[in-house]
Amino acid sequence: SSSYWSVRVLRSILELIQFVSVLSTIWLPYLIVFWKTAYSKLLLRKADKIPQELHHIVQEAFLTLQKHDCFFQDLVRIKGKDFLTPVSRILIGNPGCTYKYLNTRLFAVPWPMEDYEIKYCHPELFTACKALIKLNDYLTTEAIQALQEQNLSGTKETEGTAVTDRERDFSNFIMGSLLEDQSSLYTPRNDCTNLKYRTSYNLTLLNYMDPLQMPYLKQEPYFRMGNMAVSWHHDENLVERSTVAVYSYSCEGEYDKVNEQDVEGRDPADWHVGLKVAWDIKTPGLAIPLHPGDCYFMLDDLNMTHQHCVLAGFQPRFSSTHRVAECSTGTLEYIFGRCEVALQNLQVDSDSAALSLKSLEVQVVKEVEEIHNEQFWFRANANRKRIWKKMDFMVNLVLGEVGKGERTMEQRNEIISCFLPLLTERQELRKEWTNKDQSKQGIPLVHATNITETC
Repeated sequence: SSSYWSVRVLRSILELIQFVSVLSTIWLPYLIVFWKTAYSKLLLRKADKIPQELHHIVQEAFLTLQKHDCFFQDLVRIKGKDFLTPVSRILIGNPGCTYKYLNTRLFAVPWPMEDYEIKYCHPELFTACKALIKLNDYLTTEAIQALQEQNLSGTKETEGTAVTDRERDFSNFIMGSLLEDQSSLYTPRNDCTNLKYRTSYNLTLLNYMDPLQMPYLKQEPYFRMGNMAVSWHHDENLVERSTVAVYSYSCEGEYDKVNEQDVEGRDPADWHVGLKVAWDIKTPGLAIPLHPGDCYFMLDDLNMTHQHCVLAGFQPRFSSTHRVAECSTGTLEYIFGRCEVALQNLQVDSDSAALSLKSLEVQVVKEVEEIHNEQFWFRANANRKRIWKKMDFMVNLVLGEVGKGERTMEQRNEIISCFLPLLTERQELRKEWTNKDQSKQGIPLVHATNITETC
């Protein structure tokens, strides 16, 4: 009911006020080992528990993708401003899948699958993608087993269940610092609680970052955990209560002692994943060291109830973050299908070959306009020119309807009142995305350290 949601909103506002007021006077504590009650749905799988052969092919895949220049920084939008991410990424997954975060949509490079004929520009890339789907299968099996062991395969939540390989301890409290949280809210899109559905990873977002090449990294604001590669956030665009699985590989080698940080509690040379209960000042945060080949799983609804960040070490690091992305309206098949529906509104006279519109329905045209701006215009130059000419032509036909002599003034005003807001919005969107397209090579990285996605 509306009263229920009003109470929830009011409670959230009061909690936020309390959170900010407390942060203005103290630093919050955090743990460097697991705390059973608040973080029972975080599972860490140490590297020595994972097959050595899998380590070998996955780490080779990372290096192969880097050798072929497959990692790119994304241009994302936060609070109306565009930033280049400090982390370079590539999306690999089921053919046709896309993944959207921070107003940017990524198109998946397909990994090998039955019934799909996929051509790779180099045999090494085929081998790399094949290795990643093997990792995907392994992580799926591990996630299912972990959920079953915790009795999380259904709709009910089990409190305080042990799931970790590392020793838990309640005594290590460390003090930290604070600042503004840059997280993006998680919006559930699917209420399916089927175990297999919530662990059927359809893509992985691969990340690479060399912290020593970054001119500036933001300091963790709440707990004084040190340099952050990725700020506090919830992962977006996921099936509700789906598990996120992450394979981490930090390159081994020497590092410059000069770059060591003054960090309390954790070893600044090691990469860590940080967790905290969202908007909670009572529960200590958590920082878990990630050694080469370690995996961690955010089980069930942990991504919804908690936020996580990535704390930079000294070595370059790769990660493969496997997700069940919500793709009901985000596949290439869907996108092209909506374009086809819009184009079906265009008819050709059999005698004169003149083009006209079957109807003045605007909803599909508006949806396709958004698809075009957010995906084709920014991501695919060839597609935007080939397909969009017909779309623009249909809009011109609509405008032509206004000038027809047989239209009464009332009919003309009706058409104008219907289409003017759409055309105004369209013009603003095109201007915004044109500017974004032109500026994507010129965003200074020094201002991009608050990026909030993904581990």
